[in-house]
Amino acid sequence: MNMRKITSMTMLVSLLLLLINSVVLYIVPEGRVAYWADWHLVGLSKTEWGDQHITIGVLFLVASVLHIYFNWAPIVAYMKNKAREIKVFTGAFNVAVLITVLVAVGTYYQIPPMSTVLTLGETFKHKGSIKYGEPPYGHAELSSIKLFSKKEGLDAEKAVALMKEAGLQVEGDKDTIKKIANNNKLTPQQVYEIIKPAKKESAPAAATVAKVESLASTFPDHPRPGFGKKSLDEVCTELGLNKQMIVTGLNGMGITCDSSMAIKEIGSANGQEPMEIFEAIRSLVVKD
Repeated sequence: MNMRKITSMTMLVSLLLLLINSVVLYIVPEGRVAYWADWHLVGLSKTEWGDQHITIGVLFLVASVLHIYFNWAPIVAYMKNKAREIKVFTGAFNVAVLITVLVAVGTYYQIPPMSTVLTLGETFKHKGSIKYGEPPYGHAELSSIKLFSKKEGLDAEKAVALMKEAGLQVEGDKDTIKKIANNNKLTPQQVYEIIKPAKKESAPAAATVAKVESLASTFPDHPRPGFGKKSLDEVCTELGLNKQMIVTGLNGMGITCDSSMAIKEIGSANGQEPMEIFEAIRSLVVKD
């Protein structure tokens, strides 16, 4: 058998598979969202697509090395000038290096069209977050019902009862969200929707001041996953904040914004990171 032909065909096939994998990983939702929604495409999960990308990539790398070995003579010929002298920095090589450097530098400094490619990818992922929903916290699907209920303010016993009423197979509050989802052919997100009514009712505030104090005492120390991609409006709704108060407060701190802007956009417009915006919002609610 002709190894040169086999090598070339292996390179071609693995390159095509890498292209497919790259497109899928480019548009797939963020990991936390994909795991929460049990995202699959043609039967493969995000993790499995990633595994394919790595192994096929290694195959392409090995085939590329063999391709260079079998075609060393033509490659050397490309590096010769008109006098048949070997020159590493030929015109073609210099152009190739220049193109690569421009893409690398353009990516670092977020210059179009490189920045456009990155922004488009983020747009796909953000749409996935909206479509499939964000988990309450990172890898929430790996938490037991007991721990999940504690974090989300649910009655664990009532949560188990709700699942059994819905016909789900569940042993008890030590089962993880993921295990229950897998055993009942559901997504972790669907399991969460079933147990949501188990939310513990909080006593109504006696006055507005008491409500503010309660909010301050429960305000998180760290933002939830995907914070930077959410709009300020979405963040206020999620945390139960007065949107107008937060916008006015941020503007008063010199942070120009409006509620329709994404947190990341607010940060970029004001030369700050999303975490700094979170801290600013927190300072408006929690008086340390």
